[in-house]
Amino acid sequence: MKGGIAWAILVIAGLFEVAWAIGLKYTEGFTRVWPSIGTAAAMIASVWLLGIAMKSLPVGTAYSVWVGVGAVGTVVLGIALFDEPANAARLASVALIVCGIVGLKLASA
Repeated sequence: MKGGIAWAILVIAGLFEVAWAIGLKYTEGFTRVWPSIGTAAAMIASVWLLGIAMKSLPVGTAYSVWVGVGAVGTVVLGIALFDEPANAARLASVALIVCGIVGLKLASA
């Protein structure tokens, strides 16, 4: 698999990680059926796509980027959907995670 495709799959895997992390909030401890099914499906898709990306990308890089995309997306949606704080320290921390993701991509080229 070409590098660009592997990176695209990895980002999509990270987006599915965001989906299941946010989905956990809606499952109410897995007591709601449809949100629980959607969350479980997103979990499976996320890990499956991560595994596909890891065929071509280094494991440390792929896993770190996957977690980073998930963390950044979850923080952003937490702010947007759940009125979580958007103070300077949180936003600066998210920016550092984004810098790390970009740095890993550049270092893997």
